[in-house]
Amino acid sequence: MYETILVPTDGSDHAERAAAHAQYLSALFEATVHLISVVDVQAAAGPFDAGGVDDEFVDRLRSDGRDAIDTIEADFESGSVETAVVEGSPGTAILDYADEHGVDLVAMGTHGRTGLRRYIAGSVTEHVVRHAEVPVLTARVTDASVLEDGYDDVLIPTDGSEAAGVAVDHGLTVAERTGARVHAVNVVDVSDLSSGPDYTLPTELLEQFRDRGERATEEIAAAAEDRGLDALTDVREGFPARDLLDYAAEHGIELIAMGTAGRTGMSRFLLGSTAERIIRHAESPVLAVNARDE
Repeated sequence: MYETILVPTDGSDHAERAAAHAQYLSALFEATVHLISVVDVQAAAGPFDAGGVDDEFVDRLRSDGRDAIDTIEADFESGSVETAVVEGSPGTAILDYADEHGVDLVAMGTHGRTGLRRYIAGSVTEHVVRHAEVPVLTARVTDASVLEDGYDDVLIPTDGSEAAGVAVDHGLTVAERTGARVHAVNVVDVSDLSSGPDYTLPTELLEQFRDRGERATEEIAAAAEDRGLDALTDVREGFPARDLLDYAAEHGIELIAMGTAGRTGMSRFLLGSTAERIIRHAESPVLAVNARDE
Protein backbone atom coordinates (compact mmCIF):
# COMPACT_ATOMS: atom_id res chain seq x y z
CA MET A 1 0.00 0.00 0.00
CA TYR A 2 2.79 2.41 0.89
CA GLU A 3 5.82 2.05 -1.36
CA THR A 4 7.06 5.63 -1.05
CA ILE A 5 6.74 7.78 2.08
CA LEU A 6 7.51 11.49 2.17
CA VAL A 7 8.71 13.12 5.40
CA PRO A 8 9.06 16.92 5.37
CA THR A 9 11.26 18.07 8.26
CA ASP A 10 12.58 21.29 9.73
CA GLY A 11 14.45 19.66 12.59
CA SER A 12 11.72 20.37 15.14
CA ASP A 13 10.63 17.85 17.76
CA HIS A 14 7.23 17.53 16.10
CA ALA A 15 8.74 16.75 12.71
CA GLU A 16 11.05 14.21 14.35
CA ARG A 17 8.08 12.53 16.03
CA ALA A 18 6.31 12.22 12.67
CA ALA A 19 9.53 10.84 11.18
CA ALA A 20 9.61 8.13 13.85
CA HIS A 21 6.18 6.94 12.74
CA ALA A 22 7.25 7.15 9.10
CA GLN A 23 10.28 4.99 9.93
CA TYR A 24 8.02 2.42 11.60
CA LEU A 25 5.61 2.33 8.66
CA SER A 26 8.45 2.16 6.14
CA ALA A 27 9.72 -0.97 7.89
CA LEU A 28 6.23 -2.52 7.90
CA PHE A 29 5.69 -1.86 4.20
CA GLU A 30 9.32 -2.02 3.02
CA ALA A 31 8.87 1.48 1.65
CA THR A 32 11.38 3.97 0.32
CA VAL A 33 11.47 7.16 2.38
CA HIS A 34 12.05 10.65 1.01
CA LEU A 35 13.30 13.10 3.63
CA ILE A 36 13.02 16.71 2.51
CA SER A 37 13.45 20.13 4.00
CA VAL A 38 11.74 23.12 2.42
CA VAL A 39 13.68 26.38 2.28
CA ASP A 40 11.28 29.33 2.08
CA VAL A 41 13.73 32.06 1.06
CA GLN A 42 11.10 34.77 0.73
CA ALA A 43 9.64 34.15 4.18
CA ALA A 44 13.07 33.93 5.80
CA ALA A 45 14.24 37.17 4.15
CA GLY A 46 11.22 39.08 5.42
CA PRO A 47 9.16 41.85 3.81
CA PHE A 48 11.82 44.57 4.09
CA ASP A 49 14.48 42.94 1.94
CA ALA A 50 13.40 44.60 -1.30
CA GLY A 51 16.78 44.07 -2.90
CA GLY A 52 16.66 40.31 -2.61
CA VAL A 53 19.06 38.01 -0.78
CA ASP A 54 22.61 37.00 -1.58
CA ASP A 55 23.92 33.51 -2.25
CA GLU A 56 25.47 33.27 1.20
CA PHE A 57 22.08 33.79 2.83
CA VAL A 58 20.46 31.10 0.66
CA ASP A 59 23.36 28.71 1.27
CA ARG A 60 22.92 29.18 5.00
CA LEU A 61 19.23 28.34 4.75
CA ARG A 62 19.97 25.27 2.66
CA SER A 63 22.63 24.21 5.18
CA ASP A 64 20.05 24.48 7.97
CA GLY A 65 17.71 22.34 5.88
CA ARG A 66 20.41 19.74 5.39
CA ASP A 67 21.08 19.70 9.14
CA ALA A 68 17.38 19.08 9.77
CA ILE A 69 17.48 16.09 7.43
CA ASP A 70 20.68 14.73 8.96
CA THR A 71 19.06 14.83 12.40
CA ILE A 72 16.59 12.11 11.48
CA GLU A 73 18.26 10.31 8.57
CA ALA A 74 20.35 8.16 10.89
CA ASP A 75 17.19 6.51 12.21
CA PHE A 76 16.33 5.11 8.78
CA GLU A 77 17.91 2.11 7.13
CA SER A 78 20.56 3.01 4.57
CA GLY A 79 19.60 2.36 0.98
CA SER A 80 15.91 3.02 1.58
CA VAL A 81 16.20 6.78 2.00
CA GLU A 82 16.43 9.64 -0.47
CA THR A 83 16.98 13.22 0.65
CA ALA A 84 16.52 16.67 -0.84
CA VAL A 85 16.50 20.32 0.14
CA VAL A 86 13.95 22.18 -1.97
CA GLU A 87 12.97 25.82 -2.22
CA GLY A 88 9.51 27.34 -2.23
CA SER A 89 6.41 27.91 -0.18
CA PRO A 90 6.25 24.91 2.20
CA GLY A 91 2.71 23.71 1.52
CA THR A 92 3.05 23.96 -2.24
CA ALA A 93 6.57 22.52 -2.29
CA ILE A 94 5.53 19.48 -0.24
CA LEU A 95 2.56 18.76 -2.49
CA ASP A 96 4.59 19.27 -5.66
CA TYR A 97 7.34 16.95 -4.43
CA ALA A 98 4.79 14.28 -3.49
CA ASP A 99 3.23 14.46 -6.92
CA GLU A 100 6.51 14.43 -8.82
CA HIS A 101 7.92 11.43 -6.93
CA GLY A 102 4.83 9.22 -6.78
CA VAL A 103 4.55 9.43 -3.00
CA ASP A 104 1.96 7.14 -1.37
CA LEU A 105 1.97 8.67 2.11
CA VAL A 106 3.08 11.97 3.66
CA ALA A 107 4.11 12.02 7.34
CA MET A 108 4.55 15.41 8.96
CA GLY A 109 4.56 17.13 12.32
CA THR A 110 1.78 19.50 13.23
CA HIS A 111 4.21 22.14 14.50
CA GLY A 112 7.63 23.31 13.48
CA ARG A 113 9.56 26.16 11.97
CA THR A 114 11.53 27.16 8.91
CA GLY A 115 14.16 29.86 8.93
CA LEU A 116 12.90 32.44 11.40
CA ARG A 117 9.24 31.47 11.08
CA ARG A 118 7.12 28.53 12.13
CA TYR A 119 5.72 26.60 9.22
CA ILE A 120 4.75 23.00 9.91
CA ALA A 121 1.87 24.30 12.01
CA GLY A 122 -1.84 24.71 11.47
CA SER A 123 -2.11 26.25 8.04
CA VAL A 124 0.64 24.27 6.26
CA THR A 125 -0.31 20.89 7.68
CA GLU A 126 -4.00 21.53 7.07
CA HIS A 127 -3.22 22.76 3.55
CA VAL A 128 -1.39 19.52 2.81
CA VAL A 129 -4.15 17.41 4.39
CA ARG A 130 -6.81 19.21 2.36
CA HIS A 131 -5.03 19.07 -0.98
CA ALA A 132 -2.82 15.98 -0.96
CA GLU A 133 -3.98 13.20 -3.24
CA VAL A 134 -2.49 10.64 -0.85
CA PRO A 135 -3.02 9.97 2.87
CA VAL A 136 -1.28 12.29 5.33
CA LEU A 137 -0.12 11.10 8.74
CA THR A 138 0.18 13.91 11.25
CA ALA A 139 1.83 13.70 14.65
CA ARG A 140 2.76 16.02 17.47
CA VAL A 141 4.92 15.52 20.54
CA THR A 142 2.75 13.91 23.21
CA ASP A 143 3.09 10.92 25.50
CA ALA A 144 0.57 9.02 23.37
CA SER A 145 2.55 9.58 20.17
CA VAL A 146 5.68 7.89 21.51
CA LEU A 147 6.29 4.68 19.58
CA GLU A 148 6.97 1.74 21.86
CA ASP A 149 6.01 -1.65 20.43
CA GLY A 150 4.11 -0.26 17.47
CA TYR A 151 0.35 0.17 17.09
CA ASP A 152 -1.75 -2.05 19.34
CA ASP A 153 -5.03 -0.14 18.98
CA VAL A 154 -6.26 1.60 15.81
CA LEU A 155 -9.37 3.77 15.78
CA ILE A 156 -11.47 4.06 12.61
CA PRO A 157 -14.29 6.63 12.95
CA THR A 158 -17.19 6.01 10.60
CA ASP A 159 -20.62 7.31 9.70
CA GLY A 160 -21.28 4.76 6.99
CA SER A 161 -20.70 7.17 4.12
CA GLU A 162 -18.44 6.41 1.16
CA ALA A 163 -16.36 9.45 2.07
CA ALA A 164 -15.63 8.15 5.55
CA GLY A 165 -15.09 4.68 4.10
CA VAL A 166 -12.01 5.68 2.11
CA ALA A 167 -9.93 5.43 5.29
CA VAL A 168 -11.18 1.99 6.29
CA ASP A 169 -8.85 -0.03 4.08
CA HIS A 170 -5.87 2.09 5.15
CA GLY A 171 -6.69 1.63 8.82
CA LEU A 172 -7.29 -2.10 8.44
CA THR A 173 -4.14 -2.66 6.40
CA VAL A 174 -1.97 -0.92 8.98
CA ALA A 175 -3.71 -2.84 11.76
CA GLU A 176 -3.17 -6.10 9.89
CA ARG A 177 0.57 -5.44 9.55
CA THR A 178 0.87 -4.67 13.26
CA GLY A 179 -1.72 -7.11 14.65
CA ALA A 180 -3.59 -4.21 16.22
CA ARG A 181 -7.06 -4.26 17.70
CA VAL A 182 -9.51 -2.25 15.57
CA HIS A 183 -11.97 0.19 17.15
CA ALA A 184 -14.86 1.14 14.85
CA VAL A 185 -16.70 4.13 16.33
CA ASN A 186 -19.72 6.11 15.21
CA VAL A 187 -20.86 9.35 16.84
CA VAL A 188 -24.42 10.51 16.25
CA ASP A 189 -24.19 14.30 16.33
CA VAL A 190 -27.14 15.19 18.54
CA SER A 191 -26.39 18.91 18.35
CA ASP A 192 -26.71 18.86 14.59
CA LEU A 193 -29.92 16.85 14.72
CA SER A 194 -31.57 19.27 17.14
CA SER A 195 -33.21 22.49 16.01
CA GLY A 196 -32.56 24.27 19.30
CA PRO A 197 -31.30 23.82 22.87
CA ASP A 198 -34.79 23.02 24.18
CA TYR A 199 -35.59 20.55 21.39
CA THR A 200 -35.80 16.87 22.31
CA LEU A 201 -34.96 14.53 19.46
CA PRO A 202 -37.72 12.01 18.78
CA THR A 203 -36.71 8.59 20.07
CA GLU A 204 -37.67 6.93 16.77
CA LEU A 205 -35.42 9.25 14.74
CA LEU A 206 -32.53 8.84 17.14
CA GLU A 207 -32.87 5.08 16.93
CA GLN A 208 -32.69 5.27 13.14
CA PHE A 209 -29.34 7.01 13.32
CA ARG A 210 -28.08 4.64 15.98
CA ASP A 211 -29.07 1.71 13.77
CA ARG A 212 -27.13 3.23 10.88
CA GLY A 213 -24.14 3.73 13.12
CA GLU A 214 -24.30 0.15 14.32
CA ARG A 215 -24.45 -1.17 10.76
CA ALA A 216 -21.48 1.00 9.78
CA THR A 217 -19.34 -0.06 12.73
CA GLU A 218 -20.28 -3.73 12.43
CA GLU A 219 -19.28 -3.68 8.76
CA ILE A 220 -15.79 -2.51 9.71
CA ALA A 221 -15.58 -5.03 12.54
CA ALA A 222 -16.52 -7.84 10.16
CA ALA A 223 -13.85 -6.73 7.69
CA ALA A 224 -11.31 -6.65 10.51
CA GLU A 225 -12.26 -10.12 11.69
CA ASP A 226 -11.94 -11.42 8.13
CA ARG A 227 -8.30 -10.33 8.38
CA GLY A 228 -7.87 -12.16 11.66
CA LEU A 229 -8.03 -9.01 13.78
CA ASP A 230 -9.87 -8.33 17.03
CA ALA A 231 -12.44 -5.57 16.71
CA LEU A 232 -14.58 -3.45 19.02
CA THR A 233 -17.54 -1.29 18.05
CA ASP A 234 -19.13 1.69 19.76
CA VAL A 235 -22.00 4.00 18.80
CA ARG A 236 -22.26 7.20 20.82
CA GLU A 237 -24.53 10.21 20.91
CA GLY A 238 -22.74 13.51 21.29
CA PHE A 239 -20.30 15.79 19.51
CA PRO A 240 -18.08 14.03 16.93
CA ALA A 241 -14.68 15.67 17.47
CA ARG A 242 -14.94 15.79 21.25
CA ASP A 243 -16.25 12.26 21.61
CA LEU A 244 -13.76 10.74 19.20
CA LEU A 245 -10.90 12.41 21.07
CA ASP A 246 -12.35 11.20 24.38
CA TYR A 247 -12.66 7.66 23.02
CA ALA A 248 -9.06 7.71 21.81
CA ALA A 249 -7.83 8.82 25.22
CA GLU A 250 -10.00 6.30 27.10
CA HIS A 251 -8.82 3.32 25.05
CA GLY A 252 -5.15 4.13 24.55
CA ILE A 253 -5.52 4.54 20.79
CA GLU A 254 -2.16 4.74 19.02
CA LEU A 255 -3.40 5.62 15.53
CA ILE A 256 -6.58 7.24 14.23
CA ALA A 257 -7.39 6.50 10.58
CA MET A 258 -10.16 8.70 9.23
CA GLY A 259 -11.60 10.09 6.03
CA THR A 260 -11.62 13.85 5.68
CA ALA A 261 -15.20 13.98 4.43
CA GLY A 262 -18.41 12.34 5.59
CA ARG A 263 -21.58 12.92 7.52
CA THR A 264 -23.28 11.96 10.74
CA GLY A 265 -26.97 12.24 11.30
CA MET A 266 -28.18 14.60 8.61
CA SER A 267 -25.00 16.64 8.15
CA ARG A 268 -21.41 16.28 7.00
CA PHE A 269 -18.90 15.99 9.79
CA LEU A 270 -15.59 14.35 8.85
CA LEU A 271 -14.70 17.45 6.88
CA GLY A 272 -13.41 20.83 7.95
CA SER A 273 -13.88 21.56 11.60
CA THR A 274 -14.10 18.00 12.97
CA ALA A 275 -11.14 16.58 11.05
CA GLU A 276 -9.10 19.69 11.74
CA ARG A 277 -9.92 19.58 15.45
CA ILE A 278 -8.87 15.96 15.66
CA ILE A 279 -5.63 16.62 13.77
CA ARG A 280 -4.87 19.60 16.00
CA HIS A 281 -5.80 18.03 19.32
CA ALA A 282 -5.40 14.25 19.07
CA GLU A 283 -2.73 12.92 21.39
CA SER A 284 -2.03 10.06 18.99
CA PRO A 285 -1.08 10.30 15.30
CA VAL A 286 -3.85 10.77 12.75
CA LEU A 287 -3.86 9.12 9.32
CA ALA A 288 -6.10 11.39 7.24
CA VAL A 289 -7.33 10.03 3.91
CA ASN A 290 -8.70 12.66 1.56
CA ALA A 291 -12.06 11.69 0.09
CA ARG A 292 -12.30 14.75 -2.12
CA ASP A 293 -12.13 12.79 -5.36
CA GLU A 294 -14.75 10.37 -4.07
